Amino acid sequence: MAEKVTKSGRVVLPSGESIIPASTRADGSVRKAIKVKPGYKPPEDVEVYKNRSAESWKNRGSGGVPGAAAANEEQSIPPLKAAANAKRREREKAKKAEEAAAKAKAEDSKQQDAKTAEPVDPEAEKAKEARKLAKKLRQARELKDKKESGGALLPEQFEKVIKINELIRQLDKLGFDAEGERKGEKSEDGATEQDEDQPEKAEG
Repeated sequence: MAEKVTKSGRVVLPSGESIIPASTRADGSVRKAIKVKPGYKPPEDVEVYKNRSAESWKNRGSGGVPGAAAANEEQSIPPLKAAANAKRREREKAKKAEEAAAKAKAEDSKQQDAKTAEPVDPEAEKAKEARKLAKKLRQARELKDKKESGGALLPEQFEKVIKINELIRQLDKLGFDAEGERKGEKSEDGATEQDEDQPEKAEG
């Protein structure tokens, strides 16, 4: 059995005896080896009892911060992989933008279809346009009367007076007279009146 040196510096001989080996003092003199009393164990050589729970609590910080490993892994991602991830995110963003644009376009087309589906009465549209033209014509005639009576007109008012004949032509084209009344209605009324008068003349 070989000699064993303990934490306190004791040397355990193969025979089981313990000695403190000889040493040299600072002044150069030699300190003789000292025989240790059997059964004596210096405090340095006494093993300290370790509680597992206390030990794990003591070493709790050595395991690192939770989640730090994942962060370190992300930081250690190769540049090429990071670039690929960035490109993928850009593609996803562009795809979402396209979907939003397509959705908005679809909504617009629905609204347009709804407007187109509404039945348009051409006669009603003509009457509406004729009312607008008759109103403009009435205003233009009022301005003309004002000018003829010596009143001063602004340039834009004078332009309205000039357009009187044009407004009358537009009304005529739509089938309305200068008063905004449909032409056929007046002629029919006139014809009816004549028909009613004719029998009276015949009787006379």
